[in-house]
Amino acid sequence: MFESAELGHRIDKARFREESPALRQALLEAQYELRERGDFPVIIMLNGFDGAGRSETMNLLSSWLDPRLIQIHTRTSAFADEDDDNRGRPWLWRYWRALPPKGRIGLMYGSWYSDILFGQVNGHLDSETAAHRVSEVLRLERQLVAEGALIIKLWLHLSREKQKKRLKALEHDPATRWRVRAQDWRHYKQYADIRRHAEHILRRTSTGEAPWVIVEGEDDNYRHLTIGHVILQALRARLDAAPLTHPRAEAPPLLPPLDGLQLLDTLQLDQPMGKADYQRELEHWQARLNRLTRHPDFARRALVAVFEGNDAAGKGGAIRRIATALDARAYRIVPIAAPSEDERAMPWLWRFWRQVPSHGNITIFDRSWYGRVLVERVEGFAREHEWLRAYGEINDFEHQLADAGVMVVKFWLAISHDEQLARFQAREQTGFKRFKITEEDWRNREKWLAYKDAVCDMIDRTSTQTAPWTLVEANNKHYARIKVLRTLCERLESQLDTTPEDDAAG
Repeated sequence: MFESAELGHRIDKARFREESPALRQALLEAQYELRERGDFPVIIMLNGFDGAGRSETMNLLSSWLDPRLIQIHTRTSAFADEDDDNRGRPWLWRYWRALPPKGRIGLMYGSWYSDILFGQVNGHLDSETAAHRVSEVLRLERQLVAEGALIIKLWLHLSREKQKKRLKALEHDPATRWRVRAQDWRHYKQYADIRRHAEHILRRTSTGEAPWVIVEGEDDNYRHLTIGHVILQALRARLDAAPLTHPRAEAPPLLPPLDGLQLLDTLQLDQPMGKADYQRELEHWQARLNRLTRHPDFARRALVAVFEGNDAAGKGGAIRRIATALDARAYRIVPIAAPSEDERAMPWLWRFWRQVPSHGNITIFDRSWYGRVLVERVEGFAREHEWLRAYGEINDFEHQLADAGVMVVKFWLAISHDEQLARFQAREQTGFKRFKITEEDWRNREKWLAYKDAVCDMIDRTSTQTAPWTLVEANNKHYARIKVLRTLCERLESQLDTTPEDDAAG
């Protein structure tokens, strides 16, 4: 795979001086057009062997392009820093945070591929885990491309002999000696392993939507002109292309059940629980939840609680009963509304990735990423191919959370059509509750059946073994709050090294 990048490609200085000004101007013009349009981001990855010119290329691109419109990410491997903030979160978390917004260029010195490559070379990742991470990267890149991103993946290559020559030349020059680290020579000794693993990774991840481009790195002039033309060609092709009007859906069509019976129809929404029983149960389950979240094993786990439901179903009340039981330093409540202008410039899951808790912490989502397949579907804010694709992206996101030790507990609070009307009217008649009822709530109520279809599809396609949905019969608020607390405790007990008996003894 690397043979064509070991042929000794060279370009003399005269040709470089002749061609580079026009190339730079064309790149700048494309960059400013990208900014003006603001309809897609560009992600450029610089991977390759030490000494192949990644730093020089990054500096060149920063000087040729407008650096104010470039977002640079320079971390090369999560394994290099034992205090990395990424610990306790899914390994792709820090890369989600580094993604550029639409209209901007993100330049990654190294990338998620560095983690996989050097994780294998240095023994941090076995072959099975590495293969799993490659699959996660392929899904991530497919998702980013589906969101509109242009991904340019560059591997800067050197043969082993040329790498040694390059490192020695840098060491012998007092002006560049500082650039050669002990790690570079260690990687030189590992050259055969790095090359073998890199070739396997590149073959698996060179796809139609995000192919690898291998560039020989020995000659600065050849490398710089080649990379400049690669970026310009990809950027111009994207800017000049006609928009795709009918993207292919990523999921089969949704068909209603032939007999008309849906999951929500099977719920017994009126569940008995009096006030005295409620107060007794509330004290019991809040105390248990408090002890479980202080369990030593919870320091190596995290919890994400997701609340969805009909308007006025009691999500806020259930969340308050959870919060009352917890140490305020250990949890965060994230209310989700319509995305802001900055959030709309990013992939739709970006704003949720940012809120993933580290180990020992809890994030409670009041509404969540499921808005893509609920309100955005019903109200037409997302096109059909977007919300159909979202089912798989959601499942992948939640599986990555689970793999990192984050427990995902999802609640759908369901009330009847009549109960919702009664609660809406009560809110309008109660002074301190009037802020909780809006014209939008009444508009949503008119689309009750459309939301019902969307909810049933959502549960069917996203209730997995790692992140199942819990359906809460919520006509009786007391019953609903206790079911939520009990479910949280039972999920925690099943994941931590504890039992109800141990908890009671604590």
